Amino acid sequence: MFEEKANEVVANLPWVKNVKVTMSAQPARPLFAEQLPAGLQTISNIVAVSSCKGGVGKSTVAVNLAYTLADMGARVGIFDADVYGPSLPTMVSPENRLLEMNPEKRTIIPTEYLGVKLVSFGFAGQGRAIMRGPMVSGVINQLLTTTEWGELDYLIIDMPPGTGDIQLTLCQIVPLTAAVIVTTPQKLSFIDVAKGVRMFSKLKVPCVAVVENMCHFDADGKRYYPFGRGSGSQVVQQFGIPHLFDMPIRPTLSASGDSGMPEVVADPQGEASKIFQDLGVCVVQQCAKIRQQVSTAVTYDRSIKAIKVKVPDSDEEFFLHPATVRRNDRSAQSVDEWTGEQKLQYTDVPEDIEPEEIRPMGNYAVSITWPDGFSQIAPYDQLQTIERLVDIVLPAVHA
Repeated sequence: MFEEKANEVVANLPWVKNVKVTMSAQPARPLFAEQLPAGLQTISNIVAVSSCKGGVGKSTVAVNLAYTLADMGARVGIFDADVYGPSLPTMVSPENRLLEMNPEKRTIIPTEYLGVKLVSFGFAGQGRAIMRGPMVSGVINQLLTTTEWGELDYLIIDMPPGTGDIQLTLCQIVPLTAAVIVTTPQKLSFIDVAKGVRMFSKLKVPCVAVVENMCHFDADGKRYYPFGRGSGSQVVQQFGIPHLFDMPIRPTLSASGDSGMPEVVADPQGEASKIFQDLGVCVVQQCAKIRQQVSTAVTYDRSIKAIKVKVPDSDEEFFLHPATVRRNDRSAQSVDEWTGEQKLQYTDVPEDIEPEEIRPMGNYAVSITWPDGFSQIAPYDQLQTIERLVDIVLPAVHA
């Protein structure tokens, strides 16, 4: 479609005689796959759907978003991270309702429904768990990282309510690309959701959209707001999240979740499905934008022998001397963990040292490989505190 449109538009220019279009774009790949657990290395984008408050329809949003992305042609998986009360076994109806093991690889084979891969503790044959936090974190880690997800464009994680062990474990073991926040109009929902947004902010996970569920319903030619108004817009305004989606009260949306067939599958032309399509487009666009920002946040400019830093979601751009960055390493190899004393001496780093490779690490840091084989983890926050180069003269660009 892109190729046809490009041919058509360019050929219509009066001075064009012939058009030859070469399509070079490739599907997005994980930015730092070798640093991930084996089961996650072939997943391009991991999106958390979170609310921090139960009963707001978070699982409904997660499941319908996943099937919307699948309908758009993406390869999608869903991970139900709620061990205490898993929703996925109720909301979808796979033919095989038990996870299988690959005895040779000691990995988990996900079940599938309508082309979307599914993993939930509810498919483990035990229903829901009765266990303490550390045990739950171990189960979540095992289910997520030892599953044979295969190549996925999007893995949707249905986060459990709260901001405790499970949420922090998930944010630490997986590089979340982005988060979608689900709320309802009540003030109480806003209070809980705000905690979750702050958690993601501290963990450098961008919140790209807010879904305000159960907003309103229409009757007798009028629109009614039974739970009040403003929670979603308050989240958007207070935290600067760019997109808000109002989800109306629809009996079919709830019924489809109970029946095991997502609403976007049961009624793809319905009002709710159109809203989920808009949400899906938003998620695709924002994930692509984030990946672009992350991949170009820290680069090395050989022409001026300086590391250029452009932190995502910031207009600030600055340059650092490579030797200064190397000397400011804060790992145990460079700094004594007990005394805080610098073990790496100034003279240990050559003044003309240059990085061999700079790779993104999630949305919060980069990994810099140096000629001596040392791999330095440099968080954006730390790079912003390092002494900067001034009076940089960039090479002239000639048209």
